[in-house]
Amino acid sequence: MADRAFKITPLIWAGFGAVLLLLALIIVPLAALLWRAETPAALGAADWAAVRFTLLQATLSAGISVGLAVPVARALARRRFVGRGLLITLLGAPFILPVIVAVLGLLAVFGRSGILSTLLGWVGLPPVHIYGLHGVVLAHVFFNLPLATRLILQGWLAIPAERFRLAASLGFGPRDVARVLEYPMLRSTLPGAFMVIFLICMTSFAVALALGGGPKSTTVELAIYQAFRFDFDLGRAALLAGLQFTLGAIAAGVMLRVSVPSMMGGGLDRTVERWDVTAGWRDALFLAAVALFLIVPLGMILIDGLPYVFSLPASVYAAAGRSLGVALVSMVISTGLALLLALLVVRLRRGAVLVESIGYITLAASPLVIGAGLFIVLFPLTDPVALALPVTALVNAVMSLPFALRTLVPAVREVEGTYGRLAESLAMTGWVRMRMVIWPRLRRPLGFSAGLAAALSMGDLGVIALFSDPNGATLPLQMYRLMAAYRMDQAAGAAVLLLGMSLLLFWVFDRGGRADADV
Repeated sequence: MADRAFKITPLIWAGFGAVLLLLALIIVPLAALLWRAETPAALGAADWAAVRFTLLQATLSAGISVGLAVPVARALARRRFVGRGLLITLLGAPFILPVIVAVLGLLAVFGRSGILSTLLGWVGLPPVHIYGLHGVVLAHVFFNLPLATRLILQGWLAIPAERFRLAASLGFGPRDVARVLEYPMLRSTLPGAFMVIFLICMTSFAVALALGGGPKSTTVELAIYQAFRFDFDLGRAALLAGLQFTLGAIAAGVMLRVSVPSMMGGGLDRTVERWDVTAGWRDALFLAAVALFLIVPLGMILIDGLPYVFSLPASVYAAAGRSLGVALVSMVISTGLALLLALLVVRLRRGAVLVESIGYITLAASPLVIGAGLFIVLFPLTDPVALALPVTALVNAVMSLPFALRTLVPAVREVEGTYGRLAESLAMTGWVRMRMVIWPRLRRPLGFSAGLAAALSMGDLGVIALFSDPNGATLPLQMYRLMAAYRMDQAAGAAVLLLGMSLLLFWVFDRGGRADADV
């Protein structure tokens, strides 16, 4: 049973409304797909091949990302050097980087006419081919190696400095430190990091669309898109959507089970001094390699695209305006839903875990499934294509909700734990409590969540690709069309514009949340 505030606080009832809305946005589209399937369809050989390819590329992407992240995180954890903070900040950039922009940067480096192929040509070797399984895995590693590094680095930094001091006093060498302190931490951290990245790669769409390279490299997401967009086979699309959701739900359940933090105990928050550090050249090599891997594609985007930013056709700037509107609407919806759910999770005594799990359920859902289902729901009522942008904003908000929720729940829990009793003793409830107690202390996480949601929506190439008309494209879709038409110069200019707008949106809202936030 909830506490008394549940009965008298309008925000709590609004939180239950957010839960119902979220469940409706997940269940209704899937049910609509199943209902409109005129005859039961069976999955063919190509569909099962897509399932196998999806699982294979997600497994390889997650395994390589986590495997490479271990030495990089270890080097960051035990080294102090000029530019370390900048490098850690750089590791967060790919998460908000528009996927289609990163793909263009990877093509500039690893494509048939890229830097690597040019160097191979100088020594008489054939160019590399980025399309197919290896291209999809490469792009996923580009996005998720930084994420894996950040996750594993947190595990290393969670080991108290006193453990290393004790190890030094006992005469432990590097192998002893690794066996007693580092390996136990990795055993508890790596499975969770692997499953997070596996889930992200399994539900990836834009990477497979741009780099899949044919039927042999089709993911389930791409198969859903093809079944709905080109064949309009609702039965097959419904089965694929149900299978995709089932696989995602299983992966999400496994992720929650294996994501157990290492129990290293507390410390005195001292700076970690590592007496066991050896082989500095190896750490430097790993750090230099990951920095080049991230910086070179981004640098190529700027070099190739900056000369064309101000000579783009009017359709690109119009698409940029539509993307900006979608991003702002999506940001408002995502942040509002996340705040209501966070307040509900913190104030409930029972059912809090269930409510929070519902907030994270979109990690297992496919934006294409939700978009296709909403198309079917809206079709008898109005022209769904005319509502492509509002539907895109709504779906993007739902997709970014887990990240906002993960940021806001701990923050709301801290505010309520510190000031909740005092607010109740002063009879502060509802909007008064929000304005006087909660809002001033949530500006930082709210600003970060808003910036993240806006940036992710700005660069999304998902639902809009499903049923947008030629005159209603967003900037990522317009950029993809330029790439498909081999207008690479204009695509590079659009990539710079998209990259700048995404980073600017994140900076504006994140900086706005931190401005004058002294409480």
